[in-house]
Amino acid sequence: MRTQRNFFISVISLFILLFSCAKQTEEEEVRIGFSQAMLNDEWRQSMNNAMEVQASLYPNVTLSISNANYNVQQQIAQLKEFISDSVDIIIVSPIQSKPITPIVEEAMNAGIPVLVVDRKTDNQKYTAYVGADNIEVGRNAAKIIVSNVQDSLSVIEIRGLAGSSPADERSLGFHQILDKFPKIKFAGTIEGDWEKESITESLRELLSRTGPVDYIFAHNDRMAKGAWEEARNLGMEGHIKIIGVDGLNGPNGGIQLVKDGVLNATILYPTGGAEAIKIALKILNAEVVPTNNILSTTVIDQFNADIMQNQFSKINEQQGLIESQISAIKRQEQLYYSQNNILKIIIIFSVIIFGLAVYSIYSKIAISKKNRQLELINKKITVQRNQIEKIANEVKDSNEAKLNFFTGLSHEFKTPITLIMSSIESLKETDRQKGFKTGFEVELIQNNSNRLLRLINNLLDFRKVEDQNFNVRASETNIFRFSNNIFKEFIGEAKKRGIKFNITTNNEDLDLFIDRNLMDKVYFNLLSNAFKFTPDNGRIDIEIHDNLGESTVNIHFKDNGIGIPENELKNVFTPFFKGSNNRKNSSGVGLHLSKQFVELHLGKIEVKSYHGTEFIITLFKGNTHFNEDQIVIDPDLADTTLSDFTEDITMDDNYMDLDTKIREDSYSILLIEDNRDLSFFLKNKLGVEYDMILSDGTDGIELAFENIPDVIICDVNLPDKNGFEICEILKNDLRTSHIPVIILTALGNKDSFLQGLKSGADLYLTKPFNYSILTQSIKSLLYNREKLRYYYTNNIHKIDQGQAFGSPEQLFVRQLNEQIKKNLDNTNFSVENLAEALNISRVQLYRKVKAIIGLSVSDYISNYRLENAKTMLENTDLSMSEIGYSTGFSSPNYFSTAFKSKYGVTPGAYKKSL
Repeated sequence: MRTQRNFFISVISLFILLFSCAKQTEEEEVRIGFSQAMLNDEWRQSMNNAMEVQASLYPNVTLSISNANYNVQQQIAQLKEFISDSVDIIIVSPIQSKPITPIVEEAMNAGIPVLVVDRKTDNQKYTAYVGADNIEVGRNAAKIIVSNVQDSLSVIEIRGLAGSSPADERSLGFHQILDKFPKIKFAGTIEGDWEKESITESLRELLSRTGPVDYIFAHNDRMAKGAWEEARNLGMEGHIKIIGVDGLNGPNGGIQLVKDGVLNATILYPTGGAEAIKIALKILNAEVVPTNNILSTTVIDQFNADIMQNQFSKINEQQGLIESQISAIKRQEQLYYSQNNILKIIIIFSVIIFGLAVYSIYSKIAISKKNRQLELINKKITVQRNQIEKIANEVKDSNEAKLNFFTGLSHEFKTPITLIMSSIESLKETDRQKGFKTGFEVELIQNNSNRLLRLINNLLDFRKVEDQNFNVRASETNIFRFSNNIFKEFIGEAKKRGIKFNITTNNEDLDLFIDRNLMDKVYFNLLSNAFKFTPDNGRIDIEIHDNLGESTVNIHFKDNGIGIPENELKNVFTPFFKGSNNRKNSSGVGLHLSKQFVELHLGKIEVKSYHGTEFIITLFKGNTHFNEDQIVIDPDLADTTLSDFTEDITMDDNYMDLDTKIREDSYSILLIEDNRDLSFFLKNKLGVEYDMILSDGTDGIELAFENIPDVIICDVNLPDKNGFEICEILKNDLRTSHIPVIILTALGNKDSFLQGLKSGADLYLTKPFNYSILTQSIKSLLYNREKLRYYYTNNIHKIDQGQAFGSPEQLFVRQLNEQIKKNLDNTNFSVENLAEALNISRVQLYRKVKAIIGLSVSDYISNYRLENAKTMLENTDLSMSEIGYSTGFSSPNYFSTAFKSKYGVTPGAYKKSL
């Protein structure tokens, strides 16, 4: 096998070597993205053609041309697509300057060079510009007119698209010359969009109003031709001389229009397509390229039109020849690569055939050896199998012994729990006879004893199911009354949590044969899960559907809780399964038992999850599906609650509400705990001495930021973030970093303890904890805080000079002092300015300073100023007024009053006493 593997590895390596050698000869691909403003005119098409011809000279260059078609938003989208595709360089001809400027800057910030052609953006935040000098184009047109000035002349200017740089610059150059000649009068200016259709109506109205003018300057040849056609329609073409811009060669180009007498002259405006590709490649090769690459222009009139046309015709002919030669070269390259690949394949197959021949000979020799080895291995496997069977039997016996011990121990738990429950009932009965109200601690003991008993029963039931020791005792039962009795057990919990809890049926008289004990456990498990995972003010429904005309009944348990991930639905009934979104404490046994109990009734249970969870139990009507020994006669079901499963929670419905009257002399504690009983217990016990703020874990961080408590007690296992995560967030936030955090958890292992310390917790208590230890721990943490306040209060501006311990409180006080020191001589520096500088709210700054230092912010600022003033009195010769103003006091009298109030003497008296 190893030889076979090595052979195939060698073949694969040969493939990689041959093809990698071929790839190394190829040049790295260069991708150029070009966003063209529009493509409906010959000038733009000529630019694109020049680019494509120039790019084709480089086999590794890929040019992508996008047509924006006069749509600015479309051009922005094209440029964003080039940026997201990470092309090597972007070329753009902006439709309008201002809207395109931000996206060009975005490309530059993304590290992509940008080459602007023909038209500019609003600033020069691009790599380079290629195009003619449009101001010079306007000047050349004006010079033609000025050269013919004798008497007064009248001129019309036809501008290009508003907002485009060529239109603005050509008009600027045109007016720079003509505005110096008073004899030249402007008959009007027409706004166009570079197409002749856009100026026809406006020019007709203007010429009809003014009569024939001497000159018309159009910003391109297409609008110039449109002006001539309109003048011809009005019979004025012989009186008006028209000047255009572009000077393209071809039947409709500006050169032909000059030769035909349509235009008096045109200004050659080169496209710069080939130059743009050349400059783009220089940029990518890290060559030095000027920011502005100006192309030369020239005036074409009747004297040089023939010469220019001949030159352009020869250029076009040469370009066509180049294109045909490039196509021939590409065909030859493709033929070469195909033949080269065929040769490689032939070589590879030859090597494979030779290798297979060698391998077949080797295999015949190796197979005989392998057969002998297999015989020896089979003998070893037989021995090992016998050993494994022996070990498996020993493991089975050991597991059976452990399970028996576990079951016996679980049975032993029931005796002390029964004694506890009996004693609690006796205490409640005694209180009831004496007319006393039972304390909440007694209610908590009873509720949790019931819960513990049910968990132990689930464990014992699990063992019975595993050993198949359950015997169904089915009796005729009104399923609606049976369901309604269990429904009543959860009404109190539903009311306390604002959950809409309903039970419905289409047949209240329906009787089924069920084992009431087993089915009661199924109901309780499903409803307990529903209440556990349904948020307050949610909805839970029990629906009993008698499938009329069929032999089955469906019982639906619906909730709108957190639901179950779709990929985990198949594992819901697996023993000890816990969903990935389940942050609650659960054994993972209840649903497995429910499925087993339903199947003992020969029914089935299904689960669906969509905006919540729905369990569907399907049971058969009648009793023919049971054996005779499984059917018993039980008394009719009484319409009362089942006291065996009562879990009356008598705590105050508003146990999580905040006390609106916060005692000013009391410390505040934020308790983040999702167990309602424990929250209720600690609120009542600690609330005697402290102001309590409660959170179920979903809003703990927000309440900490809002209230800035003195101490935070946080559980680890919470529905949203765990306690370690909450502690780390609060300790890393400037607003709450000073607050001591006590972690409560059932996790007592070393790793959890270390994780708590790493998250910044000040104390780590494991459940069950001693209440006295908790209260003493709170007092110790608060005492340490008071000592720290005393230190900061008495060393206000000396903290910066001491040893840096790296604590968040010390860092905060240093930042606080830095801001006050920076504004020491600013009499208008306020608490609001300080809060803004520290990037927290005024209220949060007040609470933070009060918690760490024990002073208001304004008093702290005043003390800091006075400490600095005292130091200046000791170490400088400045006058009292100078010291007062330099430490931020608005007047010498106010400085003297404040100083005497703090130190008992005036500044002058203190100075004399030194």
